[in-house]
Amino acid sequence: MVTVRFQTKIKDGVIQIPKKYRRGLKDNVRVSIRIEDGRRREENYLDYLMANPVKVGNFQRLTREQIYVR
Repeated sequence: MVTVRFQTKIKDGVIQIPKKYRRGLKDNVRVSIRIEDGRRREENYLDYLMANPVKVGNFQRLTREQIYVR
């Protein structure tokens, strides 16, 4: 099985397949549709924080000893 991805618009209920993928099509295909709803893609909060670190005034890093004291 070969998988291809492309973006297209649906016109009158018909999905247009780009010409470069048409020649490999046979009788049966499996179609999966992902609907873009215009909302912002859900983002991982940790990825967000790594990209936008929080600035804290008077920040002091902990020493190794302070980290492991419990």
